[in-house]
Amino acid sequence: MNSNVPTVLVPISGGNKIKAGIIGGAGYTGGELLRILLNHPDVEIEFVHSNSNAGNYIYEVHTDLFGDTELKFTSELSNHIDVLFLCVGHGDARKFLAANPFPEKVKVIDLSQDFRLKDKLNITYPDTDNASRTFVYGLPELNRDAIKTAANIANPGCFATCLQLGLLPLAANNKLNAEVHITATTGSTGAGQSLSATSHFTWRNDNLSVYKAFDHQHLNEIGQSVKQLQGNFDKPINFIPYRGDFTRGIIASMYLDSDLTAEEAVRLYTDYYSGHPFTHVTTRNIDLKQIVNTNKCFIQVQKKGNKLFIISIMDNLLKGASGQAVQNMNLLFGLEETSGLRLKATAF
Repeated sequence: MNSNVPTVLVPISGGNKIKAGIIGGAGYTGGELLRILLNHPDVEIEFVHSNSNAGNYIYEVHTDLFGDTELKFTSELSNHIDVLFLCVGHGDARKFLAANPFPEKVKVIDLSQDFRLKDKLNITYPDTDNASRTFVYGLPELNRDAIKTAANIANPGCFATCLQLGLLPLAANNKLNAEVHITATTGSTGAGQSLSATSHFTWRNDNLSVYKAFDHQHLNEIGQSVKQLQGNFDKPINFIPYRGDFTRGIIASMYLDSDLTAEEAVRLYTDYYSGHPFTHVTTRNIDLKQIVNTNKCFIQVQKKGNKLFIISIMDNLLKGASGQAVQNMNLLFGLEETSGLRLKATAF
């Protein structure tokens, strides 16, 4: 890519739209991002990059988009964009940016884990007078004000989002003072589109398995965010992830000792998420079909003896990935936070 090509930034006023580029548009997160942005009232997709699918119509890969767009995948890059979404594998986002130094005015939203941790927030471009990018961790329920003024966003992980939303109200009130126990199950799309032994239908169907018990990589994000709110937190977070035999969604159950009453706990959670349009607190039973295909997270709060019991549910591809990326884009460009994200759940 020619890094000297001038960038045209379009102000979001007077009917102009945000010009977006997508890197890695053929995978699950890229497909979800396309479905949202094609229907977003304030966005125009400038290009969708894919080396392996260059020249093919988008609907030849994402077949449900037949009739919605005539866009084709391309191997070419353009600087004439306002925002760049990186829907690439972990480790590949940093490599891509190092090889393709987009102008600083182009905001980057990275859906990989490359910039989520504090010691990985920066990237310095080689051979460009040491120009660099700095990323803000893009969990709106934690960093909304910082996101609004950020240059670049590190989109959180799916498990990390679901679990953090279940714990942050406690940390914000210095009430996360005991060991935390978490069990969570994710759908098969959480493994990405590339086939592996544990993503084949014949293995996954009618099956359930544990993986990365106690050492899942998203624990680093969770610990970082918890300590951002409660700096003295030093208790273990015990996390057992499961592979589910369904396509999409995450359900996480977590419990810890707590001196809060049931009423105090519900009020604490409700107050924390007041004003956050996608996270909702209830004492009623919740299930995945309420949130699948939406950008919502539902949190159920109960007290059982001396245990505070929290259930958190969300769609791993939307609130856990592409939906949250668009939510971050809306905040970056001063749009209504929910713009393009009023999506309908499957329900049944």
